[in-house]
Amino acid sequence: MSYEMIAILMFSSMMLMLLTGQRVFGAIGGIAAIAAIALWGTGGGDVPFSASMKLMKWYPLLTLPMFIFMGYILSESRIADDLYRMFHVWMGPMPGGLAIGTILLMVLISAMNGLSVAGMAIGATIALPELLKRGYDKRMVTGVIQAGSSLGILVPPSVVLVLYAMIARAPVGQLWLAGVIPGLVMAAMFIIYIAIRCKFQPSLGPALSAEEREVSKNEKFQLLLAGTLPIFIFAAMMVPFVNGWTSLVESSAIGAGTALLAAIAKRRLTLDILISCLKQTLGISCMFMWIILAALGFGSVFDGLGAVKAIESLFTEQLGLSPWMILVLMQLSFLVMGTFLDDTAMLVIVAPLYVPLVGTLDLGMPRNEVLIWYGVLYTITTQIAYMTPPFGYNLFLMRAMAPKEITMKDIYASITPFVAVMVLALIIVMIFPQLALWLPSTVYGR
Repeated sequence: MSYEMIAILMFSSMMLMLLTGQRVFGAIGGIAAIAAIALWGTGGGDVPFSASMKLMKWYPLLTLPMFIFMGYILSESRIADDLYRMFHVWMGPMPGGLAIGTILLMVLISAMNGLSVAGMAIGATIALPELLKRGYDKRMVTGVIQAGSSLGILVPPSVVLVLYAMIARAPVGQLWLAGVIPGLVMAAMFIIYIAIRCKFQPSLGPALSAEEREVSKNEKFQLLLAGTLPIFIFAAMMVPFVNGWTSLVESSAIGAGTALLAAIAKRRLTLDILISCLKQTLGISCMFMWIILAALGFGSVFDGLGAVKAIESLFTEQLGLSPWMILVLMQLSFLVMGTFLDDTAMLVIVAPLYVPLVGTLDLGMPRNEVLIWYGVLYTITTQIAYMTPPFGYNLFLMRAMAPKEITMKDIYASITPFVAVMVLALIIVMIFPQLALWLPSTVYGR
């Protein structure tokens, strides 16, 4: 059997296992281990061992539990509630103001946690009931929460970009900085869409009533101070890193420590909350480490087979596709896979194929810049795939968390305009790579 057929057999077997509901790390790692032993005998058992040693030596991986812990502390201590109350008072008087405030809340939640699930949970439990109670259109608000929560995997500290960095062997710090401007651009586009839509259709997002606007200046100022606490925590973590005073791991420790101190200072940290945050952090961190381990093992076998070079030859020599056409096809494949897989599964499935291929494409940029830029493109495409019917991951999360009056039909209809905005944002970042590359090149160039 040729190496090409072995690679196809590995890939199809992995997809079959995933489609039958097997755990991601088990499906990918199991296929890699079986293939390695079948191809190279008992010596093939060194492949997963080598991958595990590589994982344990990857120092930036220490950022993963730090940022996850920071996010859980801020969420469980109800600091997110303070944020929403601040946006409610300050932005409620304008049409669509609470929806705009929800997008801003999601940006800050993303900067606290790095997981889209956390943003979805907070938005659905805090913002959704308030928006519905104040007469906001149910399709508008479900679309806002789904779109806003997707920012969690693009705005730093993105856990997904940590996973991409490990597989692509790209620097985490540069990837995080690369996601800042595209993430803010996308958030701004969401806000512009909401503002324009509510201006011409005020019934979709009515302004607060006169009674609800009657808040004393002292209370508004106190809410502003409470709501800006997460911004201070984020600044305390990122400013030293951007200025080169601390390493990435040190900054993550500062963020986790500052969040813990904030929860203590507000007298909201109990022993039960601390234990719960530690357990959840351990569970999420271990899950991601198993997935990374499986992906590294699978990638090692693929490298040994020479499958990457075969695929590169197929696209560039036999089919004669241009580099940009190959890039577009990659993005389209992510959209298709996103209808039935989550972001981590998509990445570990195609990373052994796509990442080395992207590095060889002649796109007029150095290879390291191409990999960083492609990491942002992958993340944006994943965000879109998360919300693409019929089986988008975020669609079913919203259905599970939303009240009964919001049907699946409402959820599908709500996301269409936001998906269009995200596709436009993806095209903009593809046409103007410097949106992703300017900040990391500026910071690291110093």
